[in-house]
Amino acid sequence: MQHVVLGESGYTLKIIRTRQGKADLIVVYRVAIRERILSELTRRAQYFIGIHGYRIHDPGVERHRARWLGHGIPSAEIDRAVAYQEVWGGIALPPSPHYDGGPRSFSADVPEGSEAKGWWFEAWLQHTALPYAFMIGPDGAFGIHAGSWVPLHGSVEGRVESVALADHACGCARTITTVTGEAVEALQLDGFEPVLEVAGRADTWRRGADSLVAVYRGEAECMSAPRCRTATVYSGLDEWDLEGIGV
Repeated sequence: MQHVVLGESGYTLKIIRTRQGKADLIVVYRVAIRERILSELTRRAQYFIGIHGYRIHDPGVERHRARWLGHGIPSAEIDRAVAYQEVWGGIALPPSPHYDGGPRSFSADVPEGSEAKGWWFEAWLQHTALPYAFMIGPDGAFGIHAGSWVPLHGSVEGRVESVALADHACGCARTITTVTGEAVEALQLDGFEPVLEVAGRADTWRRGADSLVAVYRGEAECMSAPRCRTATVYSGLDEWDLEGIGV
């Protein structure tokens, strides 16, 4: 794969070689963060999207409104998917440490649910095939759904903050340790404060004197598989490393 920047326009030519040796050309451009996103993210997360993210073609979901209404989906739920896509649609991010790379790009899909149970809509395309979908829940939480719903973060912004913090911590830590299963519950986190910007639900971050700890319980809860509990400890951090660019 080859990337060539084309002048001051910010456009990038991405050349992907096929197995036959032919080249497919796809034009993308350096991600420009929309004002709405800027107002909701820390500078750390803004930097992460601006440096590591890129934008792909996004046709939007408004064009599906008439068909979705015909299937009995409430107009308010379609409005929610449209609003999400207008803010986040088309932004692609690199693989995240867990969930087999996690979501790849922001992309809303048809809302699912009922008036009694609430409505969800798929919110991201995935890096790999997974037994669950990344969705936005009735209250705006970001999570995974596979027959049962498990919110990972209280918002999309919380998910982005978590991925950005993992990228930052990975680059700063002197030691990175991962534990799974029962060992997660054995971690001594007394005195660690929650990292509020990640809006943790099943997945949380905590900050200690010289370390950051990410705990991922989403897969374990969604698939009733306690062995899938995972925690990553980033150690050997100084005062600046613990915050990074900051809020």
